[in-house]
Amino acid sequence: MKIIHFADLHLGVESYGRIDPASGLSSRLLEFLSAFDRLTDFALKNRVDLVLFCGDAYKSRDPSQTQQREFARRISRLSSSGIPILLLIGNHDLPNAIGRATTTEIFDTLAVKSVYVANRPDVYKIATPSGIIQVVSLPWLRRSALLSREDAKNLDFDQISLKMQQVLTGIINTRAKELDPKLPSILAAHVWVSGAQIGSEKSLTIGQEHVLLLSNVANPAFDYIALGHIHKHQVLSHNPPVAYAGSLGRLDFSDEGDDKGFYLVEIEPAGETGKKRVSFEFQPVNGRRLITINVGLELADTDPTATVLKAIAEQEAGVSDAIVRLLISLPQELEGQIRDGDIRNALAEAHYYTIAKDIKRESRLRLGDLTAEEITPAQALKAYLEATKVSPERTKLLLEYGERLIEEERQGQ
Repeated sequence: MKIIHFADLHLGVESYGRIDPASGLSSRLLEFLSAFDRLTDFALKNRVDLVLFCGDAYKSRDPSQTQQREFARRISRLSSSGIPILLLIGNHDLPNAIGRATTTEIFDTLAVKSVYVANRPDVYKIATPSGIIQVVSLPWLRRSALLSREDAKNLDFDQISLKMQQVLTGIINTRAKELDPKLPSILAAHVWVSGAQIGSEKSLTIGQEHVLLLSNVANPAFDYIALGHIHKHQVLSHNPPVAYAGSLGRLDFSDEGDDKGFYLVEIEPAGETGKKRVSFEFQPVNGRRLITINVGLELADTDPTATVLKAIAEQEAGVSDAIVRLLISLPQELEGQIRDGDIRNALAEAHYYTIAKDIKRESRLRLGDLTAEEITPAQALKAYLEATKVSPERTKLLLEYGERLIEEERQGQ
């Protein structure tokens, strides 16, 4: 049995993009759709039995009609080819009010063939070309859905987090007991597991997260645990396999060095040992490159622009068609020597670029509200000693000597 596991598509991310003249759509939207197309092509070519999407179809809980249309086209292509799809609800798929629909609920409403929308914990027995597979769903759940007011009454933050962890773990264990051990089984969850390396989801507010321990999800009743929510693909455990597929495309510069793609999971029937064999392999999807170029200029640099241009030229893959972030650190004295036009020309082949300069300006001693014309030499010396944090004893001594020298100078001695 072959299963594709992917997550965190986030259609609607348009940062670092531009309008495509042919379609009128954001180039970034087209990039993510192209990645989804390559996944779909792979599924059809390799005749997979099931596609598991582990949450966050869109960036916004209110996607545009165009984004919904393009997502539905890819889902329809899979379902019409006889490949069942399970769509797990992620935190970006939830509406801001309980009574409103989730972003993918329309597939359930229209009863689209072979499309399962998992918006609550459940056990799905899905018929595939290779037989029945069991999928336990753990979508993103609001705290209000996990804890009643009475449960959370008089609890502090840490106690609430522990209570939520216990409730989620109880859900997983209860559903695991409902499984038929003879059939292949998968846990599909949109959740933060402790110990996972964070990618572009750094902006999440920790206080709003349900964080589970690896031991909470690595239940031996499952042949594979498919996770969504963290954007960096990674394997947390091999027995049983616990993996984040990561986001399908590079969302921002925190994804710069990451490969993007999906997992192909294969579950073979139990042999003489009575245990099913599971293998999984990450399938990379080529996407837009994000490149950061750091250049530190020194005061002794006779041609700072040439130094910047050399750093751009030294990029192995080149900047052509990439999203480039150029960060230049330089002393104030070189600011006027930078030829911005030459640098922009060197980046002209990039899909998108930004240039940021960190100018190191000389710090000046503040002398309070007095101007240079108003302050006396003795006052200036005192201000300097205070600003440089000289000890009171030494300040007193230096002021005495200073006043003596100033007086001698005044009298022409």
